Amino acid sequence: MALTRQTPADRNGHGAAEHGHTAADDDVSKRLLESAATLSYDPMTEIDWDAPLPEEHYGLNPEWSTLYGTRLWDEMTEPQRVALTRHEVCSIMNTGIWFEMILQQMVLRDQYLKNPANAEFQFALTEIADECRHSIMFARACQKMGVPAYRPNKVIAQAGRAFKALAKGELAYGGILVAEEVLDVMQRDWMRGENVLEIVRGSSRIHVVEESRHMKFARQEIRERVRHAGPARRRASATGIAIGAYVIVSSMVHPGVYKAVGLDVARALDEVKGNEHRKAMMRNSSRHLMAFLAETGLITSRSAAIYRRVHML
Repeated sequence: MALTRQTPADRNGHGAAEHGHTAADDDVSKRLLESAATLSYDPMTEIDWDAPLPEEHYGLNPEWSTLYGTRLWDEMTEPQRVALTRHEVCSIMNTGIWFEMILQQMVLRDQYLKNPANAEFQFALTEIADECRHSIMFARACQKMGVPAYRPNKVIAQAGRAFKALAKGELAYGGILVAEEVLDVMQRDWMRGENVLEIVRGSSRIHVVEESRHMKFARQEIRERVRHAGPARRRASATGIAIGAYVIVSSMVHPGVYKAVGLDVARALDEVKGNEHRKAMMRNSSRHLMAFLAETGLITSRSAAIYRRVHML
């Protein structure tokens, strides 16, 4: 498999070839660029932001609520259930915004001083542009629903700062893939939910289409970076990706959503902790991700133990 032609910058370690980027790798990015040129959306015009929100419509499919299948869910009134799902989806969207901002910084740093003529560089910037639109889309959806911003706690926020500053290679793209894969499975259900708010269905459709390219790009980058990685590096990266997954998944639904709808927070968290339905949903949403990480040698006994703690395995 031939390497792409190197420029002087490449030979000095600033180009794509520094991590063994091949012509075949660049072909993947070229196809993703072509897809982006023909199948991209502007959320500002694709979604009817002025349409009223039917009172009976959920923020996400009830089955994806953290309390669905629990005794507390059975005790809740229908308006409480609707309100909870709206707060939950906005908490997930706010987590998405938080991580998309981390993602953008990692991708920009990864592409710094690389050859702008390479399709990899150009698609990376295309992805960043997509993520900016997605973040604004999520922000407007939550604003429309009248739900406050749910932010990660200070410890998690500082961990995010460290991750975006230090993660590189397969560790950075692995973290990106985790966030994208788990949300993708959820949103594929939400966009088909007839009893789900149209702004959530519409934003989910846009995100699913455009994130499918981002996931392909992340998978390709991971394969490329681990192609010549030794066992020690793979083990370290596997653990780092699993820790990132733990932080992302455990931060998706803020405890404040339960207080917002008049529930006892301690009891709600206790019910969530024992909710076997939710655990099964999380395992299902992580199935393809776990298979890919295993295929690339990024599942170890240590990382598997971490994934089990958040029910991804």
